[in-house]
Parts: sequence; C-alpha cells; structure tokens
Amino acid sequence: MNIRRRKKLTRRLIEAVFREDAAAVRALLRAGAEPGAPDRAGTTPLYQACVHGSTEAARVLLAAGAAPDAESGRGQEGTPLCAASIWGHDDVVRLLLAHGADPNLREDQGTGWAPLDYALQYDQPATAELLTAAGARPTRQPVPRAPEAG
Repeated sequence: MNIRRRKKLTRRLIEAVFREDAAAVRALLRAGAEPGAPDRAGTTPLYQACVHGSTEAARVLLAAGAAPDAESGRGQEGTPLCAASIWGHDDVVRLLLAHGADPNLREDQGTGWAPLDYALQYDQPATAELLTAAGARPTRQPVPRAPEAG
C-alpha cells in the first residue's frame, strides 16, 4: 500500500473513532488501516477512543493489534490508560487493563504522570479504585485545584 493511501486510511480511522462508529472502524481495518498508526499530529486511534470513552471502538482496535501502552501525540497527549483515567471512562479502563495495559506506566517516556495520578487529580474515585486493584501506585500527590465558580 502506498504512503498516500495509508495516510488517508489513518485519517479516516481517527475520524471514525471520533464519531464512535465501530462499524466504520471495522471496515477501515479490513480495508488495510493500521490499528496503531498515528495521524499527522501523532494521535493514535486507540488514544482517541480512550479520550472519548468509546469502549467498542477501543475493543475493535485492541483486537486488531493496537498496543494498549502506546503513547500518542508529541508530548501533548499520552497513553490510552491515562486518557481514560482522566475522564473516568471506567469501561475503557477495564478493557485496557484486560489487554495488558500497565497501570503504573508514566507518560512522557516515564517522566510524567501515571494513570492513578490522573484519576486522583481529576476526582475519579471509581477509576482510582479500578487502577489500585490492578496494582497501580500513585507517583505524585494531587495538586490542590481551585474551586469552580458557581
């Protein structure tokens, strides 16, 4: 497959994941899209699914070979498990852990935050409980956040 076609398939795959269209994700994978290939910004399809809490798209991508611990972006994104942990997408967290995601893997090539750090910082107690049960340990203390204006 030529580079231009590969890039087009990757862009369409990211778009399908963003729309949470698991049928389109399956079709694009059958057409030759690579489940772990990043787009021009470095975003991987699995990271996109995890940010949006799209459990079915994540399931399809993992079954097709997407790496559960692959970092996304170029310093401004991170790992799929960290993304799901920030937003409290517990079904996605369970799925990633079941596919071997490391609950203690820190972002930024090991220098950033780990999934449990994010769950604690962003007040996701159910997510923190899932991660702790999987063996996660915090690497940082949550930073006090200013109360939201109401």
